[in-house]
Amino acid sequence: MSRLEASSSLDGKRIIVTGGAGCLGRSVVRQLLGRGAKVFVPRSHEFDLRNAGHVSRLYDAARPQIVIHLAATVGGIGITQEKPGTFFYNNTIMGLHVIEEARRHALDKIVVIGSVCAYPKLAPIPLVEETLWDGYPEKSNASYGMAKRMLLVQCHSYRQEYGLNCIYLLPTNLYGPHDNFCARSSHVIPGMIRKFTEAVKQHANRVTLWGSGEVSREFLYVDDCADAIVLATEFYDLPEPVNIGSGQEIRIRDLAVLIAQLVGFKGEVVWDLSQPDGQPRRRLDTSRAEQCFGFRAQTSLRDGLQRTLDWWNAQTLELAMSIPSRDKM
Repeated sequence: MSRLEASSSLDGKRIIVTGGAGCLGRSVVRQLLGRGAKVFVPRSHEFDLRNAGHVSRLYDAARPQIVIHLAATVGGIGITQEKPGTFFYNNTIMGLHVIEEARRHALDKIVVIGSVCAYPKLAPIPLVEETLWDGYPEKSNASYGMAKRMLLVQCHSYRQEYGLNCIYLLPTNLYGPHDNFCARSSHVIPGMIRKFTEAVKQHANRVTLWGSGEVSREFLYVDDCADAIVLATEFYDLPEPVNIGSGQEIRIRDLAVLIAQLVGFKGEVVWDLSQPDGQPRRRLDTSRAEQCFGFRAQTSLRDGLQRTLDWWNAQTLELAMSIPSRDKM
C-alpha cells in the first residue's frame, strides 16, 4: 500500500477546494472524498473570489479547517498576451482574499497553488525553487507569473506575522481530461489535440502550429498533480515553495509528432514563426517534493496523452450524437 493510500488524517476534515470544478480540481476533490474528507467546492456564480465579501461568506458557510486554493484565470500564450491586466488582477485579487480569510478564520492550513510561469525566463535548467526570484518571467505570461509570485510573498508574510500554516506548490504545465479545449484560449496540449483531430475529420493534409517548435516544456498529467497536492496537504508544513512536476521535458516539435501519431494525422505540420514561442525551456527539479512528502509522477507522457485524447473523443462523440440530424427535424 502506498503512502497516499495508507494516509487517513484527512478523514472528516472540512476542506474548501477553490477551482474544484476545473481540470485539476476534479481530480483533487475525487481523491479527498475517497479519503473521507468533507469537501466544499464554491462556484463562481455564488461566490466570486474577486469579491472580499463573497470570500468571507464562503468561509462562514463552509467553516473549513483546510483550504486548497486552485482557482485561477488561466490560458495559453495568445489569451495571456491579449488580456495581461485581467490575468494579473484576477489571479492576484483572488489569492489575496482567500489567504486573508484563512488568516481571519485561523485555519489549520491553506495550500496555495503557484505556477511554473513564475520562474525567470532565463533561470538555469532544471528549475530549482531557490532561483524563483532571480529574474523576471518570460514576458508573454509575466502578468500571470508575477501574480502567482505575489501569493508566495503573502504566504511568507502571513506565516511570519500571524503564524498561518500556508504552503506553496509550483506545478509545471498540466494536461488531462476536462482541460480547456477552446481554440482561442487553450494551452498547448489540448490545442494540438483539437487541431489534429479536426484535421483528420476534415481530411486536411496540413496543420499550422504556433512558433518554431524548438522550445521545450515539461508536462504533468493532472491526476499525478492531484496526488502531489493531497500528499502536501497532509504531510508538508514548511514555508519553502515546492516544485511539482514529472522532471522530464520534450521539444514542442516532438510533442506535435507524438500527438499526431496518437490521433492518426499523417499530413504536414507547418510552424508559424510569426507567433511567439514563450519561455525557451522548462524542466523542474522535483527532488524537494520527493524528499519532503514522497511524491513522484507515475504517468508517462504517452499514456497521459492517450487518456486525454480518449476523453476528448468521447466528448466530441457525445456532442455529435446530441445534435439532431436534418432528416429528424
